[in-house]
Amino acid sequence: MPGILYKKWLAVMLAFMALFLSSCGENESERGKLIMVTTATFPPYEFYQGSRIVGIDADMVREIAKRNDLELVIEDMAFDSVIAAVQTGKADVAASGITVTEDRKKQIDFTTSYVKSDQVIIVRKDSDIVGPETMRGKRIGVQHGTTGDMYVTENIQDPERFQDGALAVASLVTGKIDAVVLDSAPAEEHVARNKGIRILPMALVSEEYAMAISKSRPELLAMFNRTMAGMKADGTMDAIWARYLDKDGKPLAVPAVLAEEKGLWQRMQDSFRTNFVKDNRWRYLVNGFLITIEISFCAVLMGLCIGFLVAVVRSAHDQTGRYKVLNFLCHIYLTVVRGTPVVVQLLIIYFVIFGSVDVSKVLVAIVAFGVNSGAYVAEIIRSGIMAVDSGQMEAGRSLGLSYGTTMRSVILPQAFKNVLPALGNEFIVLLKETSVCGYIALQDLTKGGDIIRSQTYDAFLPLIAVALTYLVVVVCLSQLLKKLENSLKKNER
Repeated sequence: MPGILYKKWLAVMLAFMALFLSSCGENESERGKLIMVTTATFPPYEFYQGSRIVGIDADMVREIAKRNDLELVIEDMAFDSVIAAVQTGKADVAASGITVTEDRKKQIDFTTSYVKSDQVIIVRKDSDIVGPETMRGKRIGVQHGTTGDMYVTENIQDPERFQDGALAVASLVTGKIDAVVLDSAPAEEHVARNKGIRILPMALVSEEYAMAISKSRPELLAMFNRTMAGMKADGTMDAIWARYLDKDGKPLAVPAVLAEEKGLWQRMQDSFRTNFVKDNRWRYLVNGFLITIEISFCAVLMGLCIGFLVAVVRSAHDQTGRYKVLNFLCHIYLTVVRGTPVVVQLLIIYFVIFGSVDVSKVLVAIVAFGVNSGAYVAEIIRSGIMAVDSGQMEAGRSLGLSYGTTMRSVILPQAFKNVLPALGNEFIVLLKETSVCGYIALQDLTKGGDIIRSQTYDAFLPLIAVALTYLVVVVCLSQLLKKLENSLKKNER
C-alpha cells in the first residue's frame, strides 16, 4: 500500500503541475474575435433583450467590431471583475458605463470618452431627503465598485453596497434603504418602472464614460479611438443613442408598470407572465440549472478523489509516521483552501492560474469548487478513519493482511458509514456555493435569476424561483442520502 499510495500521489501531483504549466503559456485566443466584458444590468447602456445583450455600450462595440471585421463575443460578469478581466487578458475591452478616474487610469487605458453623466439621488416620493446634506445617517444604497460608491464613501458615509443597481433600487422600493446613488440614465430607467420613487433635481457629481483596454494593448486602443472617431463623424454614434434615449436623455420604450388598482392575485399572475413566460425567460433558469448541476456533479467527483487521497496520506502519517513530506504538503493545502473564501479561490484560478489561456469557464469552476471541496472532504474522511478503533488495524495485520488491504477491506468501509451524513452535508454546501459563478461570467442558476431581474426590475419572483429550485434539489439529495444510509444499516443486521 505505501508504494501504491506514493505512486498515486505522484501521478496526481504531476497532473496538476502539467495543468498549471499549460496555463502559463501564451494566450491562444482565436484571432478575429473581440471579447467584451460588461455587467448587463445597467440600462440603457447594457441589458438583456431576450437572450441578447444590447444597449448603448453593446451596440457601440458591436459596430466597432463590424467595421474592423471582428467577431464580437460579449460576456456578462460582476462589475468589480470587468477591469480585472481586461488586465489579465481574459477580455479585450470592458464597456459597462465605466467612469474615467485618475486611480483607474493608473491600472488601465481608456478610450476617448463618449458621454458625460451625472451621479443622482433616487428616493421614495414621500422621503424627507432633499439633497446630499440630508442624507447623513440615512441608509444609502450604491452599486458596489462604482463611482457612486466612491463618492458616498468619501463625502457622506459608508453606504450599503449591492451587486447591481437594480437590486439597490428594489431595496429602496420595499423600504429597506432610504436612498440610492446611481448614474442618471439607468436611474431614469428605474424611476420610469417604479411609481413610488423619484430623482432629486441636483446632481452629486458629473463624470465621463469610456471603455477600458489593457495598457499592454496600445494597438487595440488606437483602433478603438480611430473607429469611434469615424462613428461620431458619420452620425452612427448619434443613431445608437437615438435607439435608447429621446432628445432630452429620457429612456425610450419603457414597459408599463403594473397598475396599482389590480388585485393581489392579478398582480401575481401578471408578474409571473412578465418574469417567466414573456420572451421565454424561464429558459434562463433552466439553462442556469443545467450548468449548476454540471459543475456541482463534476466538482463533487473531483473533491472526493482529492479528499480521499489527502485523508489516506494524513491518516497513514498519523498511524505510521511515514510520508512526512506528503503530509506537510497536504497540511499546507488544507490550511490555504479552508482559510480563504471560495469566491476568492474562484477568481484566483480564473484570473491568475488560467489567466493567460482561453479555457472553458465551466472547467475553471469545476477545478475551483473541486479543489475547495476536497479540503473539507479530506478532513471528513480522515475523521471517519481515525474514529475506527485502532484494534481493527492491528487485528487485520495480525491475520497477515497488508496495510493497504486492511485499509481497503476493513477500515474504509466502516469509516464511510460513519461519515456519510457529513459528506452529504458537504455536497449540499458545494451545490449552493456554485451560486458565485457569476463573478467569472458563468450563467448558472443564480445568474439566470439575476438576468430576469435585470429585465423586469422585479426582485421577488426571480429570487423566489431560484431559492425554490435550490431547495427542491437539496431535498431530493437529502432523501437519496437517507435511503443510502438506511440501506447500509440494513446490511449491518
